[in-house]
Amino acid sequence: MREQAVAKVYAKALLELGDESKVSIADELTSLTEVINASNELENVLFLEVFTTDEKQAVFAEVSKKLNLSSITTETIKFLIDEKRVGILPLIVKEVIVIDDERKGFIKGVIEGNSDQIDEATKNKIVNFLKEKLGREPKLDYKVNANMTAGFKVTVEDLQLDASLDNQLEQFKNSVLSE
Repeated sequence: MREQAVAKVYAKALLELGDESKVSIADELTSLTEVINASNELENVLFLEVFTTDEKQAVFAEVSKKLNLSSITTETIKFLIDEKRVGILPLIVKEVIVIDDERKGFIKGVIEGNSDQIDEATKNKIVNFLKEKLGREPKLDYKVNANMTAGFKVTVEDLQLDASLDNQLEQFKNSVLSE
């Protein structure tokens, strides 16, 4: 929990510095994360303690040059490496993206169902309902959940709408048992 709070502070500071310098910190951190996720070796060098700070700095400097990262992003990550706090970088990236999404007026979420895909009409109904309820534009991804019998479960931030058959049967069972 403490790391989450620290990551949020870093994220807010990074975004403020990015705003002042007209740098899209969210875009830079997203591309850096994609590169790290694509290379197990890079991930190991940055996050495992078997590598020295100098080795991590040298590797990151090359990555930073290739991605053409701003000095704000580069210096922040160098600082995290020096202070042996680079392990919270994924949390910082997540917080930056969440805050950036909120600034842009939309939120991300997931629709779960048991079929391979969701039809557009149903997805549009869900999006419109959430937009009206939350006052922001939801960006929803669809995920197959083989454990669901039928229906959908929608999760957006800490809001969860469960319109699955399994949930309805569970509620019915509980109401019958409680009487």
